[in-house]
This record gives sequence, structure tokens and C-alpha cells, in this order.
Amino acid sequence: MSQLYDLLENVSDRDTFLAFVRALAEEREAAQQLERDEPTRYMLGGTHDWQNGDISSYLYAACEYFTDRPLSPPETEPSWRMFADFLWCGKIIE
Repeated sequence: MSQLYDLLENVSDRDTFLAFVRALAEEREAAQQLERDEPTRYMLGGTHDWQNGDISSYLYAACEYFTDRPLSPPETEPSWRMFADFLWCGKIIE
């Protein structure tokens, strides 16, 4: 996870955003395999801190975080980092 978080922390442009998204997808793919191999172990939360295993739960969690919590500092224009934070929150927020 620390490698993924490091990628998140370094998102600043299109290329670093895409590198983060690819790593996020690869991590989810690996997590899904572990969850399939040991379903009872991951009944109450996924591996690698994945709290949302399906796309709708993932997107709702990301939206919920950004709806309830103001950005700090508040951004008036979207940024590559804001998009990356949105995707990260879908992973970790229940």
C-alpha cells in the first residue's frame, strides 16, 4: 500500500495521475484474487484496505467523502490530484 500511497502523494499532472490509476487498478485486481482465494477471511473488509469491492459502493463512498467534507484547502478548479483523491477515498471509506 505504501507504494500506492506514494503515487497518490505525487499526483501532479496527467502522467502521474494515470500511473496512480493503473497502480490502483492493479492493487484491486490482486485484492480480488486474494478475496476469492480466502472469502471468509475478507468477509468484513477487503484486503489491502479495500473497503468497497463493487463499483457502485466504491463510487458512493468517494462521493460521500467529497460531499460531507470540505477540501482543505478548498479548490475552485478540479486538479489531477483532486481526481486521484476522489478515487483513493472510494477505496478506503466505508
